[in-house]
Amino acid sequence: MSEPKLSRYTSAGPGAARLMAQHLIMKPYIWSAVTVHEHGARNLEGLKGPFVVIANHSSHLDAPLIFGALPRRLSKNLAAAAAGDYFFSNWYKALPTTLFFNSFPVVRQGHANRNGHRGLAGRLLADGIPILLFPEGTRSRTGAMANFTPGAAALSISRNVPILPIALVGAYAAMPYGATVPVPGRPHVHVVFGRPLRAAPGEIAHQFSERLHRYVVEMHDTTARAYGMPTQADFARAVALRTAAAQAEKNAARAAAAEVRPLDPPDLPPLEPPEPIEAPSEDATRAN
Repeated sequence: MSEPKLSRYTSAGPGAARLMAQHLIMKPYIWSAVTVHEHGARNLEGLKGPFVVIANHSSHLDAPLIFGALPRRLSKNLAAAAAGDYFFSNWYKALPTTLFFNSFPVVRQGHANRNGHRGLAGRLLADGIPILLFPEGTRSRTGAMANFTPGAAALSISRNVPILPIALVGAYAAMPYGATVPVPGRPHVHVVFGRPLRAAPGEIAHQFSERLHRYVVEMHDTTARAYGMPTQADFARAVALRTAAAQAEKNAARAAAAEVRPLDPPDLPPLEPPEPIEAPSEDATRAN
């Protein structure tokens, strides 16, 4: 895959097309399919320049919610990281991803590298372009958050830019893994903007990433409890119960299979061949 030109992410032509796609197509559709609530807008007031947006990732609604909820001054040139091996594997996937989300290809660990560019996120930040990353690496299959990879934290430290943490609450229930459209009934979804954060003096990427993870979980759970929605502990408990039920079912199937298995024959000593019967001798025959 050829190296992309950074001017594409800020040029007027693609920007105008992206504005129309986002605000005339994407946002009206998403906002009509789910009921969106936004919290913490005051945390965005002093944010400017290049920055890194991070959020929990459990639904295909996540990126549209973030782009739609952010003020235009912050989302105008926001570029979303997308898996190069999937979204940039052919033109009909790359085109809508680029049009709606100003996406750039990244290399996922354990996947083919031909459709991604290492270091592109850092180059975009250096050029003044804000980026959106999902530090879990992939969508949650269960709603439960995974640990964050330290890449976003490392970019923030190396490029000296803040991180804007966002918690998305209810997106998994509104459009769970495997769904192609949001569930009916306009379910409630909350977009919670946190305070822009930077690493503390002496804080390395791994430590900063763990702090960001705790902050997003805290924002998620505080909002979830306030509106009677599942917390991360609830998601984790549901996963544990499903895992235990699946294991119990597997054990029961094994036990049932063992009960119907034919019994092994008892261990008996081998039968000895009978002793040969000698024919009567001639003398014995005469005597009779």
